[in-house]
Amino acid sequence: MGTTGTKEIERSEPLIAVGILPEQAAISFSLLSGYTLNGKPLPAGDYRVEAGAAGVTFQGEQYPELTFEPEEMHRESFELKEVVIGLNFHWERRENQRFQGALKFIAEEKGITAINIVALEDYLKSVISSEMSATSSKELLKAHAVISRSWLLAQMEKNKAIDAGYQTSFVTPTEIIRWYDREEHARYDVCADDHCQRYQGITRQTTGLVNKVIDETRGAVITYRHAICDARFSKCCGGVMERFENVWEPIVHPYLQGKADWTEGAAFPDLTQEEQADEWIRTAPPAYCNTQDATILRQVLNDYDRETADFYRWKVVYTQEELSTLIRERSGIDYGEIIELEPLERGSSGRIIRLKIIGTEQVMTIGKELEIRRTLSPSHLYSSAFVVDAEEEDSEGTPQRFTLTGAGWGHGVGLCQIGAAMMAAKGQDHKAILRHYFPHTTIEKRY
Repeated sequence: MGTTGTKEIERSEPLIAVGILPEQAAISFSLLSGYTLNGKPLPAGDYRVEAGAAGVTFQGEQYPELTFEPEEMHRESFELKEVVIGLNFHWERRENQRFQGALKFIAEEKGITAINIVALEDYLKSVISSEMSATSSKELLKAHAVISRSWLLAQMEKNKAIDAGYQTSFVTPTEIIRWYDREEHARYDVCADDHCQRYQGITRQTTGLVNKVIDETRGAVITYRHAICDARFSKCCGGVMERFENVWEPIVHPYLQGKADWTEGAAFPDLTQEEQADEWIRTAPPAYCNTQDATILRQVLNDYDRETADFYRWKVVYTQEELSTLIRERSGIDYGEIIELEPLERGSSGRIIRLKIIGTEQVMTIGKELEIRRTLSPSHLYSSAFVVDAEEEDSEGTPQRFTLTGAGWGHGVGLCQIGAAMMAAKGQDHKAILRHYFPHTTIEKRY
């Protein structure tokens, strides 16, 4: 992986539209410094917008949308009240959050959405501190700064190319295959939660090191054949990285392939084969991300993330009633009593791509990995890399308990945050980390 320092700079730093609080009946906020609305200055203070018949209602007037412009993009700030973080995950909660830049409100079908318009490098300072701890090692932070910038710019380019025919699902009477990606954000670039990248404004206090890392990597991205990489990342790959096409649309990216998360060139089992996946998941082989080192974990996991203690290998147990009710509520399909969860297809990391749910009333195949995780958990299952033990059959042979034994946390594609933290702790610099998780790529400066 080289650095093309002489490459001509292609663009200036862009502004990013980040969806912070989607489709609310009303939103309360505070302007903390100098802002204007339609060219007229507004004093600092507390304000409120409400959904109205003709759009957004503010101080008795209705607007299709409205934007509170800062006097200085990098200096002025506002506070949104009761922002949801960890939406539909086990750590979901609300908190007040502060942001730099402009504040925009738009009317959508189910209410008002709050959008923060912010300079990309200011956005990254928050992402690095929100996705991980701002006290992480410098080389880990530098690697994450480059991939977060790359991912965002790649998504913005992808948004321009998406048309009405963009497919995100394949549905038949017996099969539902869905993936979740760019299609959900048509009116802003990214959201502020785990669906895209965690962004919590200046609520998560950055440090001098974070600011230095962003400045040192300013404009730097990873590219493949000069195209900006769709640089994905997750908390813990579970020992082997997953292929992009097994999680999202069926496009092969040579830099997002199945790869062992340890010494370069190390062999690993063929986890697409059920027998080998079963053995792999039930054991805990060595890997960069196989660690309980509190010093390493604190670099990657914020306070609410540390509520999850087991992630390299984990277990979830359901009774027959719990699982049948859960699947019915999460999918909207009544399978009756669940007889079997049968993996039909696995990816390079052992993550299930297609899962057959066999019930007394219905049989259906579902995928891809996030659809499986959403269906089998009140929030999100840690990953779709799991094996199932059905136990305690009744007189009719129907299992009464299901134990899911799993590996990893997240989709497993691209950079493994815990693995990257371990690499940095072992003395690897950010270029080596990027080379490991994104082979065949180059670092380039884009502004």
